Amino acid sequence: MARAPETLSQARARAIWIAAQKLDEREPFGAGPEAVAKAVAHLGYVQIDTINVIERCHHHILFNRIPVYRRADLNAAQSDDKSVFEYWTHALSYIATEDFPYFVAAMKEKRKDPGGWFGSVEPKDMRRILKRLREDGPLAISDIKDDKLVDKSHAWGSRKPSKKALQAGFFGGQLAISRRDGMLKTYDLLERHFGWERLPKPATRLQTLKYLLERALRSQGLVSLESICHLNAKDKPDILALIEREVRAKRLRPVLIEGCDVQHWGRPETLDTAPPEPTLTHILSPFDPLIIQRKRTSAFFDYDHIFEVYIPKEKRKLGYFTLPVLIGDEIVAGLDLKADRKEERLLIQAWHWMGKGNEADHKAIIEGELDRFSKFQFGG
Repeated sequence: MARAPETLSQARARAIWIAAQKLDEREPFGAGPEAVAKAVAHLGYVQIDTINVIERCHHHILFNRIPVYRRADLNAAQSDDKSVFEYWTHALSYIATEDFPYFVAAMKEKRKDPGGWFGSVEPKDMRRILKRLREDGPLAISDIKDDKLVDKSHAWGSRKPSKKALQAGFFGGQLAISRRDGMLKTYDLLERHFGWERLPKPATRLQTLKYLLERALRSQGLVSLESICHLNAKDKPDILALIEREVRAKRLRPVLIEGCDVQHWGRPETLDTAPPEPTLTHILSPFDPLIIQRKRTSAFFDYDHIFEVYIPKEKRKLGYFTLPVLIGDEIVAGLDLKADRKEERLLIQAWHWMGKGNEADHKAIIEGELDRFSKFQFGG
C-alpha cells in the first residue's frame, strides 16, 4: 500500500530549503579555493552569466555562502587546483570536477552529433584549432589574429570561425576552459588541462539518474520532479521511475506543502529533523539557486520574481536587474542596484517592499548588509 503524503507547512518547507542551500549559516564552507570547491560540490553547480550590472552571478552566488570570498579563489579552483570545471547543466555552470563522469556521455554525444550552431563547424577549422592548441598551448579567441572573417549566422555569434570551433570542441569534450578573465575564456586540450591520459569513463545511465536525484536532494532538501529536471524534460520519466523505487525502499517519503499542489519528496532524515530557524540576511542574485526556479520560489516563498532585463524600460515594474532580499525565511524586498565602478559605490535605483514585517526594521537590517555587499563588489 502506497504511503499517503505527509503535509508540511510552507514555513517548514522554506526552512528545509534554506538549510539545504547553506543560507542559514554564515560560513558553512570555510574560506579560500577549498571553500569554492566545497560550495560548488554541495550546490551541484553554480550558474555563469554575462550580465555585469553588479558583480556577475557566479561570484555573487559564492559570496552569499562564503563571506570572505575573493574572485581569485574561483580562479585558483578552476585553473590551479582544477577542482571545478565549466560545462552545461541547464546553463553554462561551474561543476565539481569529481562529478565529471556524469557529463562524459553528453560530451561524446555532442561530438558525435553536434547539431544546431556547432553542426556547421568545418572539419578543417576544428583540425586547425586542435593542432594550434597542441603546438602553442592554451589560447583565447583574442589570441587568434589570422581568421578569415565570415558573416554572422546568429546575432550572438562571431565572425571568427575559430570561435565556433573552440566552442564545439568545448561541448564535445575535446577542450576545457582553463581560465577566465572576466568573460574572456582561455581554452586548453581537456586531457592536458586536467593531466589525464584520456577522458574519464562515463557514468552509466542509472548512475547519472541517481546523481541528478541526489544532487537535487542535497541542495534543495525537498524535491519535485520539476525541480530535479529543471529545463531537462527528457529525463522526467526515468527520474520518476527512480523516485518510485526509492519510495518503495523507504529511502524517500512523499510530501505535500501547504498551498502547493505539486508533489514533493524528501529523505526520512530530512523530514524527521527539525531544521534551524533561518535568521541571516542575504542580497540574492536573480540566478541564485533559491530564485532561478521561479515556480518553486513562488510556491515556497509566495514571491514571484520578475526578471526584466529583456523588457523595455517603460514596461518594467521593478527595474532592470532587481535583487531579492532574504531576511530569515522571508523575501522582504527587491533592490534594483547598479555598480558605479569608477566611483566604487552602489547605486540604489529602486527599492521595493514586499512580504510581511516592519519596513523600518527591515531597512536598517538591509542597509547593514548593503555595506557588506558593497565591499564585496569593489573588493578583491
